[in-house]
Amino acid sequence: MALFDKNCPEFFANNERQDYVEFLEKQGKTYKVGQIESEIVAVFGLNIDEKNNRANITWIMTCPSVHGKGLGSQMVSYAKKIAVDNNVTHIDIAASHLSAAFFEKFGAKKTTEIKDGWGPNMHRVDMVLSLL
Repeated sequence: MALFDKNCPEFFANNERQDYVEFLEKQGKTYKVGQIESEIVAVFGLNIDEKNNRANITWIMTCPSVHGKGLGSQMVSYAKKIAVDNNVTHIDIAASHLSAAFFEKFGAKKTTEIKDGWGPNMHRVDMVLSLL
């Protein structure tokens, strides 16, 4: 939760905190955690839908102190590897208008944008990353 709090309100809307708590309670076992000297500095989840050969990245974030050091890129690369190993053809991403450009660097394409979709002044951008 400390990592989430360090990313609010710049990258996540404060009203998303309870959603994150509920996510961790339900799906925390498959959540990937990166640490430096026992401090959690990077996290993400990847849910795989085997029936449809799709996956979605969930709650990806890094500590502001390590922004720009390549951890985000490593997480996306690792998510892509896991997806390919599981015959996934597309990764769906629900980003904010602030993080969408990061995912575009990997080839993700915007599909929809919802003004205030995550909360006031935090617009939701749905994206898809093709692995074909």
